[in-house]
Order: sequence, then C-alpha cells, then structure tokens
Amino acid sequence: MAAVCQFQSLADPARLTILRHLALGEHRVVDLTAHLGLGQSTSSAHLACLRDCGLVSSRTVGRASMYSLAVPAELMGVLAAAERLLAATGDAVALCPTSGVGQRDQQ
Repeated sequence: MAAVCQFQSLADPARLTILRHLALGEHRVVDLTAHLGLGQSTSSAHLACLRDCGLVSSRTVGRASMYSLAVPAELMGVLAAAERLLAATGDAVALCPTSGVGQRDQQ
C-alpha cells in the first residue's frame, strides 16, 4: 500500500516537474513559480505534498523556505528506471484503457 501512495505522489505532472527542477538544485517557491509557470498557491500545495511524502525537504533562510530533494539519489534512480521502463514498453501505458492518457482526461 505504501508503494501505491508513493507512486501517486509522483503521478501529478506538476509535482513531477517540480521534482525534476529541484534535481537542478535548491529553490524557493517564488523561483519555482517563475521557472515553471505555476501559481504560488499551486506550487506551495504540491511542495507540501512532496514534503509530506518524504521526497522534498525545506530549510528556512530569513523569511523564505528553500526546497530541495530529500533523497536525491534514490528519487533520480526511480525516475531513471521509469524512463527505461517507458522506453521498453513504448506507447502501451499511454494507450492503456484503464490508466492511459484518455482515462486521465476523463478524471
């Protein structure tokens, strides 16, 4: 069950984009909103989810919070493995009638 929760935290496109951006280094919320075109409240909500899941950590610098990957090597390993799996299966996951692209649009 924990694995399902972990993969759900990675399933949102905005959260995945935030994680990939944090792989480049530590950022403030304002930096992420500017770089990724997300609203401040949206970025904050996604960062809270990622922090609660143990994927992101934060530290206070003055009045700002600096966010970074909590377990960078492990997370990048999972994302690299996902890319290899996608390469091996081709478009099968996108075409899947249960969880494919068409299903995501209907949710």
